[in-house]
Amino acid sequence: MIRIEISLFLKNVPGELARLTDLFGQAGINIDAITIQDASAYVQNLFEARGKSLKRLASSASYSSMRKDSADFALVRMLTDNPDASVTLLKENDYLFDTKEVVALDITNQPGEFAKIAKKFGEEQININYVYGSVSDADGKCLFVFCPEDVASAASFFE
Repeated sequence: MIRIEISLFLKNVPGELARLTDLFGQAGINIDAITIQDASAYVQNLFEARGKSLKRLASSASYSSMRKDSADFALVRMLTDNPDASVTLLKENDYLFDTKEVVALDITNQPGEFAKIAKKFGEEQININYVYGSVSDADGKCLFVFCPEDVASAASFFE
């Protein structure tokens, strides 16, 4: 199923995640999935993209500055049960964010189930840029969020 993912940078200091999630809780918006990573990993990906393409995406000074500054921030990606209200909430509270379509799948929590999904992406020649997910219990379903290069095609073969 295609869902809207919200990505934002959050200050990497105690209490910021609590402040963000409290805003959603107070607004009655449920966070269905979330992943948080040090933003320096995001900047590292820019370095790697630059190296692969042999094109300069930014000046060396810009990269050095970004790498230093990125340690002060975390990259948050999340799905909520109400993306429109989430976007409004983030705008009202002056968060800088972006949205994009991703594929969210409920997967049975059994050995090999994730492998079947990954294999299908490979068979369809669709690269997965990143994925995150979680298991609630041994007998339950798992929600995994995939960011493929071709969201529409990926969603079509998982319907």
